[in-house]
Amino acid sequence: MLDRLKLDCIMPEQTIIAWDLETVPDIWAAARMLDLSMATEAEVREALGPGFPKHPLHKIVCIGALVASRQAEGWRVDALGAPHVKERTEGELISAFAERVGQLRPQLITWNGHSFDLPVLRYRAMVNRVSAEGLQVRQYFHRYTDDAIDLCDVLGSYVPGVKVKLDEVTKILGLPGKPEGIDGSRVEEMVRAGQIEEVARYCETDVLNTYRVWLVYELFRGAITAKELDWSEAQIREFVASRKTANPHLCGAVGIAKGGGRG
Repeated sequence: MLDRLKLDCIMPEQTIIAWDLETVPDIWAAARMLDLSMATEAEVREALGPGFPKHPLHKIVCIGALVASRQAEGWRVDALGAPHVKERTEGELISAFAERVGQLRPQLITWNGHSFDLPVLRYRAMVNRVSAEGLQVRQYFHRYTDDAIDLCDVLGSYVPGVKVKLDEVTKILGLPGKPEGIDGSRVEEMVRAGQIEEVARYCETDVLNTYRVWLVYELFRGAITAKELDWSEAQIREFVASRKTANPHLCGAVGIAKGGGRG
């Protein structure tokens, strides 16, 4: 294991996964924490208060992930999806994601992942009694390694006061931001309204935005050339046009008309 970890540090990355969680409050876990096992949902919500719930209380409803691989011409998107709780249980979502990470041994790319997504993923694996062995193949939970890149942290030089939102950065870079009228604050409302598929489509867009910001960051640090960035961007458009036209947010993000392609 130690030799493999050393090798990972030396070799240029060949595979990355850009990923994102969508979550809702876990009211019954909150009830256990607050010793309110006999209380109604409304009473637990009132006791929990209006603030941002503690990390273990964020129940995962969707895991968006984009898998890309290094090619001679640049980076190629191999897969993009956002499985959700209408298709699988929370535990199954976590298990499948961890298994895929274990198979690919990728560098993980997030926006605010060290502050939110990674600790939530670990807590919720424990809540669901999931063995997430795949998340141990690299030092993903060590903040200052390159195994898991949190672009929010890196671009802000790890200074909390200078953090910028993903939507803001994408627009500053000339890329489309979040879909109009949708953001993370609406996820619970949408899930309760039976709109989990729309949450998944929104999550896919967030993941693609994270990937595109990462590509520009790779250009900045000299890991790819301007020509390779252009090829990688063109390949994103080809991928969406051939495989993701069922998601109008992705189509809009890459400037193609919504059609009847595979979702």
